[in-house]
Amino acid sequence: NDHQARAEACDQPIAGLLEDLKRRGMLKDTLVIWGGEFGRTPAAQGNDGRNHNNKGYTTWMAGGGVKGGFSYGATDEHGFAAVENPCHIHDWHATILHLMGIDHTQLTYRYAGRDFRLTDVHGNIATDILA
Repeated sequence: NDHQARAEACDQPIAGLLEDLKRRGMLKDTLVIWGGEFGRTPAAQGNDGRNHNNKGYTTWMAGGGVKGGFSYGATDEHGFAAVENPCHIHDWHATILHLMGIDHTQLTYRYAGRDFRLTDVHGNIATDILA
């Protein structure tokens, strides 16, 4: 019920941060990411609210080599699942690492005697969002 107030409490400080970074000439070198680990289903589940949804949700990026002023991808008419340019978490990580100047194919960590990549073998950079 207090969605409007919560949105304003986030929206105004974020806008201020982006404006400040831009005014100081720092936005082009600073990658700002806003999102969570999952979205919410488009419909409520009774009185318990909405369930987690990893099939269609929103995150955004600004500055740091990202093309501004456009949307990448789309969900179905209900907002349940991505149907246009779905971006898997491995792709998201590959893109972020690329924007930070890190080759995601070379970034590994050792676990249980085996090397793993954050982007697994499936991660691809979402080149359409690059400036």
